[in-house]
Amino acid sequence: MVTAEQSEGQPGMQLTRRRFLAGASALAAIPLLGGLWPRSALAQAISQALPQFTALRQAQKGILTGAHWGAFEAIVNGDKMVGVQPIADDPAPNELIEMAPHQVHAPNRIKYPMVRKSWLEGGVANGRPELRGRDEWVRISWDKAFSLVAEQISRLQKEHGPQSIYAGSYGWKSVGMFHNARTLLQRLMNLTGGFVNYSGDYSTGAAQVIMPHVVGSVEVYEQQTAWPNVIDNSQLVVMWGCNPMITLKNSWNLPDHVGLSGFEALKKKGTRMISIDPVHTDSARTLGAEWIHLRPYTDSAMIIGIAHTLLVEKLHNPDFLKTYTVGFEKFEQYVMGKEDGVVKDAAWAADICGMDAQTIKTLARDMAKNRTMIMGGWGIQRQHHGEQPHWLLVTLAAMLGQIGLPGGGFGFSYHYSSGGSPTARGGILGGISAGSPTTEAGRKIAPFPVARITDCLANPGKTIDFNGSKVTYPDIKMVYVAGGNTFHQQQDTNSLVKAWQKPEVIVVNEPYWTATAKYADIVLPATTTYERNDLDMGGDYSQLYVFPMHQCVPPQHEAKSDFDIFAGIAAKLGLHDAFTEGKDEMLWLKSMYDDMKTQARNGRVALPPFDMFWSSNNYIRFPIPEENKQWVRFADFRENPLLNPLGTPSGKIEIYSDTIAKMGYEDCKAIPTWMEPHEWYRGPEAEKYPLSLNTGHPINRLHSQLDNTPLREKYAVADREAIWIHPQDAKARGISDGDLVRAFNDRGQILVGAVVTENVRSGVVRISEGAWFDPADPAQIGSLCKNGNVNCLTFDIGSSSLAQGNCGHMTQLEIEKYTGPVLKNTAHAVPEGA
Repeated sequence: MVTAEQSEGQPGMQLTRRRFLAGASALAAIPLLGGLWPRSALAQAISQALPQFTALRQAQKGILTGAHWGAFEAIVNGDKMVGVQPIADDPAPNELIEMAPHQVHAPNRIKYPMVRKSWLEGGVANGRPELRGRDEWVRISWDKAFSLVAEQISRLQKEHGPQSIYAGSYGWKSVGMFHNARTLLQRLMNLTGGFVNYSGDYSTGAAQVIMPHVVGSVEVYEQQTAWPNVIDNSQLVVMWGCNPMITLKNSWNLPDHVGLSGFEALKKKGTRMISIDPVHTDSARTLGAEWIHLRPYTDSAMIIGIAHTLLVEKLHNPDFLKTYTVGFEKFEQYVMGKEDGVVKDAAWAADICGMDAQTIKTLARDMAKNRTMIMGGWGIQRQHHGEQPHWLLVTLAAMLGQIGLPGGGFGFSYHYSSGGSPTARGGILGGISAGSPTTEAGRKIAPFPVARITDCLANPGKTIDFNGSKVTYPDIKMVYVAGGNTFHQQQDTNSLVKAWQKPEVIVVNEPYWTATAKYADIVLPATTTYERNDLDMGGDYSQLYVFPMHQCVPPQHEAKSDFDIFAGIAAKLGLHDAFTEGKDEMLWLKSMYDDMKTQARNGRVALPPFDMFWSSNNYIRFPIPEENKQWVRFADFRENPLLNPLGTPSGKIEIYSDTIAKMGYEDCKAIPTWMEPHEWYRGPEAEKYPLSLNTGHPINRLHSQLDNTPLREKYAVADREAIWIHPQDAKARGISDGDLVRAFNDRGQILVGAVVTENVRSGVVRISEGAWFDPADPAQIGSLCKNGNVNCLTFDIGSSSLAQGNCGHMTQLEIEKYTGPVLKNTAHAVPEGA
């Protein structure tokens, strides 16, 4: 890599294999290409100026592409991908990239367009939806597939209107700004008249609704105080309910992995770190963080106990609260028990949280006397009353008075996609647009909260509260899924199976035979990232890179890209030209690049023409202004709250929200509070199901992605998802390490493999989300899931009337050593006829 700083006569300068940035004095005579030196047109000039280039070109042996877990070069032999190598710039390459060849050549690829036999023979009227998940499959041609899907879209738009088609298709999709399956699906549906969409997401359903009321922005996806500033100034880092050394390995776009480097820098510096979690996470162990293990689902009580200590010991900052917040006095009255007579001190909190009161008091004092950065995770809001922990963490940070100061305050995305990675200056890639509905009826359709999909399908016409408004569920006749995996995401899987029988037709675009595909009527084989061309940004928050994602191998079997699939359906509907705008894949990529190039030029960063960029097999790295490396979130607000107000009604941090007060919700009041959850260790269900579930992101997957790869050998126990059990709980049930275990409650049962460990507190079990659903008897709803899909056990209610977020991180259950018949794991098997 050549940067402006490195080019000024530094001896022994090291170049990476891919990046040649603007400013190299040795190349002053060559036209500036602000971030990229392509290997084609300028190869001779660059070779003369930098002799290393020729050798480096020869060392390159792969095709540049990428995935959610990193950018890499694909090694190809003929039409087969055989290996990968990470780009040299990646500070923390993720081993998951090694699974790319397995993704392309997976045994359970969907090879051809397929239709469920009963639906094909009986049609909508006699399609026997109860056989979804266990019916035979019939191979059809692409032309027939396009016609079948187009006929259903056309019929439903005419007979029932756009409110009958759900095409929200939530999911992590694959990387690439153009081949965004969800956007392409919605583009088609908008052209046909409109569709039912969703609001929110599963990741931050509660927090993203409450935060605009509190700080005026969604916050969970906002840029954080820059990592160099945190490293320089934070004296205490509190990781509350997050596991960043695992979750930072992946990103929505291609990761820059700067966040991982940031945490490593804190460790090297000796910055004190504390992890608050029922599980002794990989991050706590790797970083040497202190572990405070509270009971699951009791975070709000602990925060309130800390607040009480700050109040009574006068460790809070009254001036900050008076200047920058509203309503603190109401919260103070609540904490001191002025209305309900319950003083919510450290002892009160400790009793609820199952911990020592002195630990809470000491933490409060340490947070007050140090420059403290509170890094809140999202798991604590994927719970009943999940709005409260994030609201309370903001309130706690306001009491400390460090919001807007270097290294202080709070941040809710340090554990996600490298929030805090300093923002670069350049252009930003845009993707293809979903457009707008072409009918008035389509424009009037209100989305429903994404996690209420089961409730919506099962109860058309039902009205629910949502963030101060009412939402009435439409009568969904068609579900179209592209770029998602509903049977992984949604809580209470067995209830979803029942509701999934309601629609008349279900269509899925998918590379693999996932449970969602198996429970469809029409399945269209989609390409993986590595079988098509695309562009994407690197660094979700930094916008540091632009990567070309070159097609590495031809489409496998009869797979098509989502763009080609929807273009084919559009042609049957007479909408081909409107959908494609007369552009193929490469013309779309060129237009996206040219738009970004114009932005970059306005930021005084020059880029080469698209053809030169694409043929070079290089990527772009934009410069990072020095001031961005010390950017502090809320610094402008702190400096002058009148000139830089927040987006709340008051312009300040709202510890009391008059807006929420007027909604009148009993399950989300006008100040942040502690409320007992729907299920917990003190609830009536605990007598029958005494163990509290903790779920989290898997170490060797991205949600459900890669569950069908050889990585299973690293984490599966007896070929099942693992369950962490404390030795005390295991001994009481006669369970040994490596045993097959049945975990169960009234909602379902799963087969998991025991890992007996003290890295989880007693009374708690941990199961990672993402195992593919695999019922032992698909004809019997509630039968044992042989692969360990944890959502067979979780309950499906909204977090509250405010956000209606999901509660996927909590439930009560029991476990026992499995003594039943030997069951083969068929989660990744190809169904009959396919």
